[in-house]
Amino acid sequence: MGGMTAPARDAGLQPQRTRLAWRRTTLSGTVTAVLAIRASVRAAGPLTGAVLALLCCVCWLALLALAHLRIRTLAAGPVPPALTPRLAWAATGCAVALAVCAAVLVT
Repeated sequence: MGGMTAPARDAGLQPQRTRLAWRRTTLSGTVTAVLAIRASVRAAGPLTGAVLALLCCVCWLALLALAHLRIRTLAAGPVPPALTPRLAWAATGCAVALAVCAAVLVT
């Protein structure tokens, strides 16, 4: 058993899966933003609804920009660099803020 080696890990698929995950995240963010805007149109307080809808749109655009940056980084070379903590925190913050704004508008 000592002569057996583990098969080599196929690192070529990981960037592709990560790109697809970023695309799914932006798609879910888009759906959330659209539903939040729809809810803001129906909100009882038009000013509050408009402010929250604007905040949702800003968070959505920031998430799109961060995802686009990461997707381009993943496609740039055979071994992409690791995700920086700053980008990870920014993307997480945008996703959470988008979800909170949408939840406030829906309830």
